[in-house]
Amino acid sequence: MTSYRRIQERWRRLDVTVRDLPLALLLLVPSFMPAFHNYGTQVGGLPDRRFDALAVAAVALQCLPLAIRRRWPVSCLALAFLGFAADQLRGYHTLAGTGLSLALLSAGAHLEWHRRATMLVFSAAYVPLSLALARLGPEGWGEFVTFYLACALVWGIGAWLRSTRRTETERRRRVAEETRTAERTRIARELHDVVTHHVTAMVVQAEAARYLTAAPERLDQALTATADTGRRALTDLRHLLDLLNPEHGAEARTPPVGRFLTLVEQTRRAGQPVEFTEEGTPAESTGSADLVAYRVVQEALTNALKYARGSRTSVQVQHSAREITVEVGTDGSDSQAASPGGCGRGLAGLRERVDVLGGDFTAGGQPGGGFTVWARIPAGSPS
Repeated sequence: MTSYRRIQERWRRLDVTVRDLPLALLLLVPSFMPAFHNYGTQVGGLPDRRFDALAVAAVALQCLPLAIRRRWPVSCLALAFLGFAADQLRGYHTLAGTGLSLALLSAGAHLEWHRRATMLVFSAAYVPLSLALARLGPEGWGEFVTFYLACALVWGIGAWLRSTRRTETERRRRVAEETRTAERTRIARELHDVVTHHVTAMVVQAEAARYLTAAPERLDQALTATADTGRRALTDLRHLLDLLNPEHGAEARTPPVGRFLTLVEQTRRAGQPVEFTEEGTPAESTGSADLVAYRVVQEALTNALKYARGSRTSVQVQHSAREITVEVGTDGSDSQAASPGGCGRGLAGLRERVDVLGGDFTAGGQPGGGFTVWARIPAGSPS
């Protein structure tokens, strides 16, 4: 299969004229075989004539231009029509007469400019050919009209193929644009989650360090925690930027996100009291659920640091074979804990992520004060 695909790729890299040449030769060679003489298209009813030098030229004009049928469709059609006129007027009736139909089909399918003018010129050129054939042959005008309608049908089929190809190209362009937009949105959300969480923790830790100058040991611990947070931020950003590197495979597109306890410990070092509970056994295949659950906890703890600093915060994570349930809440001991503040972009992004996986998401204030974020994420959903 690999060698077959390699051959296909090499064939596609060839010039379009080279790729169309086999069709021209496929029609040219049988046209010279005696067994196929006088078995081609016949319009006008002129008697058959034996091959001569002009027959060779007529066959060549009807077949060889097919090699340029996609690059120069008008030239191909004009040459094929001249060869067809010579073929019919001389009574050769060769198999090469099929070349006119192929040229018409190609012009209808590949001609981009002056399509109507080309059809009018072809129709006008067909009139004197019909008059000449009617004068030389016994057939009536009905046969010429029928043949013209058949040519118009072939042109129409080519035009339909062109329209279908353009529609498919537009659909692929639209899908590609939507995919790029979705990828940009996803990367923007990841940047928001990573940068907001780590930078918020670093700011809180740095502010706390200003009040520890009299306690060198605690100051050293605070600065160490700030440095560790910065290193984790750089690691997460490297994983995220790997998404933009085409040389990375699927493994780079789903970077390791760590565990929930790492987020909790980082938030505790920033001065936020956090109670953590994790129950159950994770499913063998969680798909995107583990990453989304991680982002829910990360965003909720970031909001707790920013808008409910110092308030007691609880994190509960429950694993089952079918889903992951996450609940992060702050109590109402601090007046700031009643609202997450900010523009809500992070919570809106979390809601969309959970919805995509078919889960449930709620975020809001509690009657006694505080704020709770809850999410149920089905496990095993594809990334």
